[in-house]
Amino acid sequence: MPAATLTLDHFLPYRLSFTANLVSDAVASAYQALFGLRIPEWRVIAVTAESADGITQQAIGIRTRMDKVTVSRAAKSLIARDLIARRPNAADQRSHLLVLTSEGRALYEAVVPKALELEQQIFSRFAKTELEQFEAMLRQIDGIVLTSGLSNGASLSD
Repeated sequence: MPAATLTLDHFLPYRLSFTANLVSDAVASAYQALFGLRIPEWRVIAVTAESADGITQQAIGIRTRMDKVTVSRAAKSLIARDLIARRPNAADQRSHLLVLTSEGRALYEAVVPKALELEQQIFSRFAKTELEQFEAMLRQIDGIVLTSGLSNGASLSD
């Protein structure tokens, strides 16, 4: 029996990563040029904006799949720019809640239309049903990886 072969360009995990990196690089270039934001900083701002009562750095890491060092660096940068602030966390005295400052809220409100415009530019050639199917497939892949244990280093043979 011949040995299995793998052509990287046809290996779906690689294709998914490659395409995600292309899109991420395009988004990163736009956010940097227009707003002086790196992708991790934008993600912290966006998730914080979605959390009316504030959010912990740990929760941001979980929601965005960013490691705690990346979240911490982004938060420190945004605090230094007065875009987010730390508030006491009544539910857990060991952590703080991050909240948008008025400057951070204004920046968020300026970025959102540009982000939606960029999304439209990238995905405008697809039918609505194709995009719905694509999103459903991505969420299904997320679920498979998260429930299979693959997301924490388990191998397929475990």
